[in-house]
Amino acid sequence: MHSAGGMNELEKYTDQAIELVIEYTPKFLLALIVLVVGLWIVNRLVALISRVMKARRVDPTLGPFVTSLAAWTLKAILLISVASMVGIETTSFVAVLGAAGLAVGLALQGTLQNFAGGALLLLFRPYEVGHLIQAQGHLGVVREIQIFTTHLVTLDNKRAIIPNGALSNGDIINYTVENKLRVDLVVGVAYDSDLKAAKAILHEVLSNHDKVLSEPAPFVGVLELADSSVNLAVRPYARPEHYWDVYFDVYEQAKAALDAANITIPFPQRDVHLYKHDADAAG
Repeated sequence: MHSAGGMNELEKYTDQAIELVIEYTPKFLLALIVLVVGLWIVNRLVALISRVMKARRVDPTLGPFVTSLAAWTLKAILLISVASMVGIETTSFVAVLGAAGLAVGLALQGTLQNFAGGALLLLFRPYEVGHLIQAQGHLGVVREIQIFTTHLVTLDNKRAIIPNGALSNGDIINYTVENKLRVDLVVGVAYDSDLKAAKAILHEVLSNHDKVLSEPAPFVGVLELADSSVNLAVRPYARPEHYWDVYFDVYEQAKAALDAANITIPFPQRDVHLYKHDADAAG
């Protein structure tokens, strides 16, 4: 009797095993095919992303990170999909991952914002290393673009480290990208000076300077009638790297040229009128 009962139990388990094999074998085979084909597609997509980023000359710091992130993300989605195909419950697993991701995101909110800003800056390139920019209250030359921060060297040789999140959301003035900068100068001459002669002399100073650009053409004109002088606006254009050379040279050469032509650059003046009152009137 025991032998017959044991045989019945064995047959029962065998039948159940056969049913499971029959039920799950197609699922496993389909999941295996999806996994192989999916990995092939993921590799092709990652290679395409890499080629696109190289074609756009994305920064080497950002390129490998983005391709790795894309590869791991796509593979994780593929594995979850394959697991659900064979009957593994993935809802709770996805919920746990989502909760963990939310917690990490809240804990690293500022860091993730800077990372996202760095990715955008490296992708769209509003400035590059060596560019002179003004941003977040700092004016300086870009020394380094990292994934979280941008490093500037200011004009007084200080290192400014600016978070990329603030840079990506703020105003940026790029002085280098157009490759031409206007140099704003003001030269005052006396009221009794010959303005046409003064303007001609300043134009000659500009045309003789080898770092002043001919296009756009330099401009010299009356800016204002000030208290002690007629102020002339002197507006040459220069390459960004020559800005300060032009700024200081033109002032120095303008002074020498106006002195040679006896055109006065006046000091601040004040007229004082003295009135003498009659002694009888005073009494």
